[in-house]
Amino acid sequence: MEKIIQITAGRGPAECTWVVAQVLKKVLEEAQEQTLETVVLQRETGSENGTVETATLSVKGKNAEEFANSWLGTIQWIGQSQFRKMHKRKNWFIGIFEIEKQKNSEISENDIQYQAMRSSGAGGQHVNKVSSAIRATHIPTGIAVVAMDSRSQHQNKKLATERLLKKLEGETLQQLKNHVGKQWENQLNIQRGNPIRVFSGSDFKKNKIEKSYKGIRQKLKTDLRNENN
Repeated sequence: MEKIIQITAGRGPAECTWVVAQVLKKVLEEAQEQTLETVVLQRETGSENGTVETATLSVKGKNAEEFANSWLGTIQWIGQSQFRKMHKRKNWFIGIFEIEKQKNSEISENDIQYQAMRSSGAGGQHVNKVSSAIRATHIPTGIAVVAMDSRSQHQNKKLATERLLKKLEGETLQQLKNHVGKQWENQLNIQRGNPIRVFSGSDFKKNKIEKSYKGIRQKLKTDLRNENN
């Protein structure tokens, strides 16, 4: 099981980027405690030293989904600004969102088509008479490469395969970057109130959150007592 999550300060000030950096540390520490594998896929540093605008990470493991869900939502930090000591604001918010996992990019040999062709350019009569060059095409994407380095067709096929796989790997990374870029709009969707987790103080201590349904249940009990009196 793999989950990809994004931690973002949204359009928040420097204080929020400090919170992102602290939350990223907490997420990585907690994942390690639960023996989950994490990889930071993308990280944008903030304007202040030690801050992070946004970070995207992959979480893998048996309980990855449960772990990710325990963090998804608004995160609140209650504390004095690290950068504006006289600032009156005490509540700062950031968001954690899930990013849809890209389709499996594993490449099958059946997806690669090979075509023998005559080499072009310098090389004497040999390259003009023998179809030693190889074009390798990835059928699902149409991405193609050509290898004509060797007089051996077999060697050129091997080189073409290596080049194609490298090119596809680069394409996959670019697609992921673009996908993450599209998720940037999550910055605009950070909702304040009803945080999933609350931290406080310069030591970033986790606060216990009373489940909202408890308060609702208590209110209902009170209302019923008032009606019976």
